[in-house]
Parts: sequence; C-alpha cells; structure tokens
Amino acid sequence: MADVPSLISLCIDTLKEELVRGDDVLPAIPELPFDLIDILITRLPPLALTKLQNHLPYDDQDMQVFSHDRVGDKRKRGRDWNLDVAWRMLFKLRWPNLVDQIQTTDWQQVYWETHLQNCLDVAAERALIPSFNGYIGDIQIPDTILKHVGFDGHTSYSFHDHSKLSYHCLQFGCHARCLRLQNVLCTAEISDLLRECKLRSLVLGWIRSKEQIDGLCKLLAQHSKTLTSLEFFYCSVSSDFVKAICDSVVIKGVQRHGIEHLSINSSSSVDSWTATLPSELVSFLSSGRSLCSLKLSNNDLRRNFAQSLFMTLLNLSSGISVLDLSENHIAGWLSDFNQRTSRVSHLSLGIGKSLQLLRVLNLRGNFLKKDDLEGLRHALAHMPNLENLDISDNFFKDEGIRNLIPYFVEASETCSPLADLKLENCELSCDGVYLLLDALSTFKGPLKSLSIAENFLGSEIAATLGKFLDTSIQVLNIGGIGLGPSGFRVLQDQIKGELKLVKINISKNRGGIETAKFLSRLLSHAPQLTEVNAAFNLMPIESLTVICSALKVAKGNLEHLDLTGHVWDYTPTHASLRAEFLHNGKPILILPSSPTFGAPYDDDP
Repeated sequence: MADVPSLISLCIDTLKEELVRGDDVLPAIPELPFDLIDILITRLPPLALTKLQNHLPYDDQDMQVFSHDRVGDKRKRGRDWNLDVAWRMLFKLRWPNLVDQIQTTDWQQVYWETHLQNCLDVAAERALIPSFNGYIGDIQIPDTILKHVGFDGHTSYSFHDHSKLSYHCLQFGCHARCLRLQNVLCTAEISDLLRECKLRSLVLGWIRSKEQIDGLCKLLAQHSKTLTSLEFFYCSVSSDFVKAICDSVVIKGVQRHGIEHLSINSSSSVDSWTATLPSELVSFLSSGRSLCSLKLSNNDLRRNFAQSLFMTLLNLSSGISVLDLSENHIAGWLSDFNQRTSRVSHLSLGIGKSLQLLRVLNLRGNFLKKDDLEGLRHALAHMPNLENLDISDNFFKDEGIRNLIPYFVEASETCSPLADLKLENCELSCDGVYLLLDALSTFKGPLKSLSIAENFLGSEIAATLGKFLDTSIQVLNIGGIGLGPSGFRVLQDQIKGELKLVKINISKNRGGIETAKFLSRLLSHAPQLTEVNAAFNLMPIESLTVICSALKVAKGNLEHLDLTGHVWDYTPTHASLRAEFLHNGKPILILPSSPTFGAPYDDDP
C-alpha cells in the first residue's frame, strides 16, 4: 500500500503549483512558520524559488532572524536553511558534472546563466537549419529544458510564451554575466533579446558576414559599460572587422573602453590585417587603460605585425600583463629589436612601461630560429616582472638556447620572478639542456615549473636532471626525452634528500620496470607530490606490484598517478587496487582499461 501523503506535504505541493502558475500566494508565504518555509524552499523548482526569493522581506545572508513565541516574548533564532544551498542543490541536480567546476557564492546567478546558455545553444542549433527564416526569439525551447525550470506539466497554460527563447532571455537575462554566442545568433534582434543582461564576458564563434558583425556590434555597444572580456574564435577577421569591434566597445563620452581581456584565436584573415598592425587596433590598445590580457593565437600573423605590436606596446603605458602570440608566423620579428629600442630610448622617457608589467609571454609555435632567440634576449630585458615564458615548438636547437643562456644567468643574479619556463619540442640536445639546467640551478628567483618535454636528450641527461631535482623545482615535464631504463636508474640513484616536487611528467620514456623503481623511490622522497604521469613507458605488469607497494608505505598527498598506455590485461585486481588507493574518495591510480590492439604504442607515430 502506498504511503499516504501528509497534510503538510499536500499543502506544500499546492503552494508549488500556485507559485509556478502566478504570484497570488506570494504575500502570504512570509507569514508562514519558519519550519514550513524551510521545507518549502527545499522542494521548490527554480522558477518558483526565484519568485519566493524576490518576495522574502529579509536577506538570505542574514543567518539570524527575529520571531515571536506564543506569549509574545521576542527571542533570537538561528535559521537552519540557506537559499544558496537550495540553489546549489538545484544546479547539481541538473548539471552534476559541472558543479565541482564552479566556484561561486551566488548559485542562483550561475544557475540561470547556465540555463540561459543552454537555451541559446538550442536556439543556435534550430537557427542553423537551412529552412529556418523566422525570428530568433520565437524559437521554441524543448520540454526537456522547460521541466527543469518548473514548467513540467503546465504546457497547457500560456505563461507569457514561456516556451519561446525570448521569454527566457528577458526573464532570466538579468542573471547572465558570461555568455557564448554562435554566429547565427548575432542578428539585429540579439541586442533586444539580451537587453536585461549585465554582460561582462562574451565568447563569439564563426563570425563571418557583415550582417553578423553589425548585429554583434549593436550588442557590444549596448553593453560597453559592463563588458570586460571578449573572445573570438574561428572568425573571418578583416581590418573592417577589427575597426567595428574596437569602435563598438568604446564608452561614449570618455573615448576609452573597459575591456580587460581581448582574445582572437584560430581565425582566418580576409585581407592584410595580419601583415601589418591595423591603426584601429593601435587605437584600441592606446585607449584601453584596463587592458591586461591580449591573446592573438593561431591567426597567421606575420613578422611585421608582431614587430609593430611589440614596438607599440613598448611605448604604451597600458597594464598588459599577458601577451599570447602563439601559433603564428613571426620569425625575424625581433631581428633589429636592440637597435630600434636604442634609437627610441633617447626620445621617449616612458619607453617600455607596458612591457615592464608583462607577466606571461607565449611565443609557442612561431617558427623562431636561433637569431630570434638573440633578439628575444634583448626584449626580455624590458620585462623585469616576467613570470611565465613559453617558447615551445620552435626549432631553434642548441644554438638558439645558447643565445638565451645569458638572460637566465643575469636573471639568476637579479632575483628574477620567472617561475614557469616551457621549452618543449625545440630540437634541443643533451648539450644544450645541460647548459640550460646549469644556469637554472643557480636561480635565486622562484623558478617552480620547467618543461623540456619532446626533446630527444637520451639517458646522458639523467645525472644533470637528478641534481636539478634537488632544487626548488615543483613542476617538471620530462616526457618523451628518451631516458630509457638506464636513465631512470641514474635518476633513482641521484635522489638523496627530500624533494619539493608537486607534479612530474615522465611519460613516453620507454623505461620499462626501471620506471616503476624510480617511482617507488620518488614517492618516498617527495611528500608534496600530488600528480604523476608515467603513461606509455613499456612497463611490464610486474611494475604495478612495485608501485602499489610504494604507495602503501609512502606518506604523501598523491592524487593522480597515470599508468595508461601499457598493454596489461585487465583483471578484477585492477578494480580492487583502484578502490584501495583513494584521495578524497577518488581513485589515485589511472590504469589501462583494456589492451588496444593495432593502436600506436608508446611514442610510435
């Protein structure tokens, strides 16, 4: 026999229905006993909870409220519910895979923002159908989304066209701060649909036509006072595109903009904007007192563009701290940097103000050669606050790194703040890396992270690497450098005292059983170690016993140990090991799920 619902349960269900239907019962709810309000809040759908929250006469952050007992004596009573907890539970129920990625103190805001993004994504799919020719705002939101809001079972009622995109934009847009829009949504009506938003960040993809640019610019102008971040990807960018965007974000009356982050990535060039720095972009940089991040990655930028951009930044007094020019074609851009700056320095007392604030410089994959590293050494002298330098995927070889060694030597003497250095896949040899590590070993600054992965160095580098492990290094990526079994043996012998390592990548080194022995010693000497990538190392199944024995005695904080990429037959023992070694309830060991026959193994092409 089914349980008979209580009278309170029936009343709360009725209140839920009435709150979804309209606002008639709202004035009476604050007069209910607190215990009933507690229960009601935990059972309301998002739409009804929003109505109730807007009508409550007290602030949810006030955790103490006054009430009166039956004889009229006032007493202070701590409330045992919190609206933000209820919103977090609603978010987790709808998007369980996202809840751990969100850091917020306002779960109502992030709930409705994510809901609106879902609605916009659905609308984009409908609008992309070739036969679509109506208004974006009239696109119907499916019942699978509506039921999460609280409209489930109420589709026979009007509810102000609740099934249309326009309803959701206007009703919940006030909670939206960060949105992602596809080109098909950038029409003339987009600014009207999102007029209730207080947009701070926009991510925009596949903007191609003049109509889309015009629609987008209207939206940008409408939110120019609140926008701080713009990101474009897979767009067709021209000088007119750049001019239109830059003009749209300028705040009227003050002739400047509030954009802090501008990113144009993986976009094609319609005209010659990538060959030379457009004057509109120069104006944008000059009028952006708040601009702190500029990312122009994978846009086929050319040498003259990068050269002009760098010289422009050299003479600006903006606050740019992040510059990303990765995946472009700018070889030779610093060929005469030293001579040009020497001439300019006599004319400008404010030279280099922007570069002095630079903390992150990404020049990955720019076809840089050895002479470019010489120019970069002179340029780095204007960046005394640089913390992160990435020059990976540039084939400058040992000759190039030798040109940069003097910078590291000088930086070690001046307590440089450089903390993260990436030199992956630069065709370096053992000789070049030996000189590099020798210079970095004397670093007086806070170098914490180094990556020299994908440079074939061989086992000869192991002894120098072992000594380097004894420095303040916390994150080390030496994946795919060809250590082999002998290299791991040398590394193992070099470990004497306690290491400061937090993360290490030793994958794709073909170390066999010696990889496991090295890991066993490492685990006992690196108590702060949280993450290890040991994938694709030709380890036999016996390695698992060695590693697990070390895990049992190690008193560390290991959270993640990647052992994938090995041809181990999956057995029930694997499941028990995953269950045995846990960190905060999650398995530490990442094991091969099953052998993959015919797939490339280790670092085979």
